[in-house]
Amino acid sequence: MYDVVIIGAGPAGLSAGIYACRGGLKVAIIENKSVGGQAQTAADIQNYPGIKSTSGFDLCYAMMNQCIEFGAEFVFDSIASVSLVGETKTIGLASGNVVEAKNVIIASGANARKLGVPNESKFIGKGVSYCATCDGAFFKGKTVAVIGGGNTAAEDALYLEKLAKKVYMVHRRDALRADDILVKRLEKSGVEIVWNSVVENLDGEDKITQLTLKNIKTDTLTTISVDGVFVAIGQTPNSQGFENVSLSSGGYIITDKNMHTNIDGVYAVGDVREKSLRQVVTACADGAIAANAIVNGI
Repeated sequence: MYDVVIIGAGPAGLSAGIYACRGGLKVAIIENKSVGGQAQTAADIQNYPGIKSTSGFDLCYAMMNQCIEFGAEFVFDSIASVSLVGETKTIGLASGNVVEAKNVIIASGANARKLGVPNESKFIGKGVSYCATCDGAFFKGKTVAVIGGGNTAAEDALYLEKLAKKVYMVHRRDALRADDILVKRLEKSGVEIVWNSVVENLDGEDKITQLTLKNIKTDTLTTISVDGVFVAIGQTPNSQGFENVSLSSGGYIITDKNMHTNIDGVYAVGDVREKSLRQVVTACADGAIAANAIVNGI
């Protein structure tokens, strides 16, 4: 029996573990892959306060070591079942073991939707990014393309225009899905929108140098020379399997300011939670707030 079981060992879950352990609680952190979540794939993080530059791998493993030093137990296994009803929460693992806790912090994160085109995986961290605010600074004075037509894509394009020499925005339709205010800002900007087009291929050797596009109305192929491609076609929150937890229309878990969900003793933090900004620093803040709420009975 644990005071707190944290599902997920990304920055949010690790931060929650540090604060919960320091608060004197018995903590287990369950992770089915490797420590760090999406942050682990960041080659160079330059916007985490107090640290000029670090890799996502190094930052997250430093957090893990802090958790261990403070007494957190790590369980590397897949989750087979979750019961969040009642005072005792029960988590069944693929190994057959069962973990019980008084409180559960869901820190299961989200996965960026991929383009699903040739060479995409090859160029992750070598020109392909899923976070403009994370990696935009690396493309100052360069040419980049943003893929997508919603609010995130529009915001990314406008943000990158302040840094890059040239910004293309590639959208599969002939009108953006972004809010009108963002569309008007784009119209006044220098962002060049490529309509009715999808990415056919990504090319380059050690890093991406060219984007091949296909016009979905004419089947015409064109190429654009780029230094970077920012994919902004949405995220898929890992919120499945948590029965009776309230979700937003996008599938994100809804919480209050203390990270409580609609179920007593159940909290959600990080990218799986409905929020306006998904960054390492905000994930860590979420984790700290949830753990503090549990420690102090808020």
